[in-house]
Amino acid sequence: MLAVLMLAIGALVLAACGGDDSTTSDSADSTSGGEMQDATLVLDFVPGPVHAGIYDAVVNGYYEDEGINLEIIEPTSTADTLKLIDAGKANFGIADGIDVATQIADGRGAKGIMALVQRPLGGLITLTESGFDSPADLDGKTVGVTGVPSDDAIMNTTISDAGGDPASVNKVTIGFNGVQNLESGKVDAFTGFIPADGVQIDVDGFPTTSFALDEYGGPKYPGLVVFSTEDAISSESDLMQGFVSATIRGYEDVIADPQAGLDALLEENPAIPEKFAEASLDAYMPLFEAGTDQYGSFNTDDLESLSTFMVDNDLATEPIAPDRYATNEFVEGSE
Repeated sequence: MLAVLMLAIGALVLAACGGDDSTTSDSADSTSGGEMQDATLVLDFVPGPVHAGIYDAVVNGYYEDEGINLEIIEPTSTADTLKLIDAGKANFGIADGIDVATQIADGRGAKGIMALVQRPLGGLITLTESGFDSPADLDGKTVGVTGVPSDDAIMNTTISDAGGDPASVNKVTIGFNGVQNLESGKVDAFTGFIPADGVQIDVDGFPTTSFALDEYGGPKYPGLVVFSTEDAISSESDLMQGFVSATIRGYEDVIADPQAGLDALLEENPAIPEKFAEASLDAYMPLFEAGTDQYGSFNTDDLESLSTFMVDNDLATEPIAPDRYATNEFVEGSE
């Protein structure tokens, strides 16, 4: 199955970089009269516990209830997800809230349609045995980053807020190999998703101490966002509504019964180690709602804080208005 998915994502990326000008709207135009509509969701990374609500919706037929035949694809990198949605070669993508904001700041048509989690997932992850009690303790140490600009912003913000000097850090680019590099001692810390990477290291037998971005000077913003494009949102509003409604049903199941969500995730992705899946989902549970009245909604104040963070860290040249960043139309339409 993984080989098939990787071939599929490769073909889509090639199409996004060139080829014909057909877009996902073709499939929408070809369906009518209650026929099933094909749609593609590109994940942010490998399937994991944060996606439990999506797989719950798949297992329970919620997408089919909305007339959607959903294909879920694993990207080779975050860049692939962003490119595919921008080129109209996939209907929906999942990305970190900062990455979606960066697309908008770069003049792309990206726009959020629902928030999977309400808080940032990123931060600095260290081994407890190293004795770091604060990000400031990383002065002069080696910190791994994936190579995307948002990682620098996370590292600089957390260390500066704690009273440290980011300029003193030995920053190394390690891609998505943070877990392996920390466990092997190649880095003293790395920027990663705490409920996923941090939990993986804990499960591997290496207790961690993590410093979350929004606890050290960073904004509270939706850590993972389902997004599409402004054009698709306008032209395929029925598809957007059906997808959001089905996905919300799945996450409401998980919130009400985490074990059911875990079972659905593992049924569709049996290669995920159950011990990790259980621990990681437990870490994600408080983040799915985090005080919102409606699962999946965007908070205007949080989006304004994210915009300020983007400008302050040279990730955007001007503020991004909340209604440009995302819409709550489809979440509200699911109530």
